[in-house]
Amino acid sequence: MNAIALDDEPLALEVVRSHASKVPFLNLKAEFTDAFKAMEYIQKENIDLIFLDIKMPDISGIDFMNSLNKKPMVIFTTAYSEHAVTSFELDAIDYLLKPFSLSRFVKGCNKAYELFQLRNKSGSADFIFLKTGYEQEKIHFDDILYLEAAGNYVNFVLKNKSLLSRMTFAELEVILPKNKFIRIHRSYMAAVSAINRIERHQVHINDIQIPVSESYMTNLNGLDKR
Repeated sequence: MNAIALDDEPLALEVVRSHASKVPFLNLKAEFTDAFKAMEYIQKENIDLIFLDIKMPDISGIDFMNSLNKKPMVIFTTAYSEHAVTSFELDAIDYLLKPFSLSRFVKGCNKAYELFQLRNKSGSADFIFLKTGYEQEKIHFDDILYLEAAGNYVNFVLKNKSLLSRMTFAELEVILPKNKFIRIHRSYMAAVSAINRIERHQVHINDIQIPVSESYMTNLNGLDKR
């Protein structure tokens, strides 16, 4: 996983360089104190992740990310906590508050690497990352019972809890494996393994009855052969 670091303080870059050298899957290709040189580098090179300071003299880290057309994943590194909310609105992987330990740095890198693997090996992955509030939570497919659409959000009903994430069924139908999930209604998708009983206009998942619309009835045909 290729990364760069951008910080106006050379000492802060030394910390990132030292920590990064201990992470086996991380290749820190370059470091910058000049935001505009970093911007040019990102546009030319294949960069997966950037460690980015927020308060810099010429441009803030927030504005820097907003200016990029080609956006890598980002882990913010800063001495100020007040920008945490804004950073996660930019889908930041993590927010490291200086001074941060090696273990805290590695935790952020692991989050980025899992998402990197998901994006690059979506066909073999058995999990999905869900953005819930200001965090991304890893959900295994086998833990999902069913999904319910709610406007621009989807409610993921799991074996032990529910999670609401901003996404659409159209996106999920691309991400979720077709042999494990079926669309049964405009507003519902079900995990095949979670279905206990099928009736004409509904399926039973545990003690819950989920409606099946006429237009999706054919999706249930041959379900026992999956």
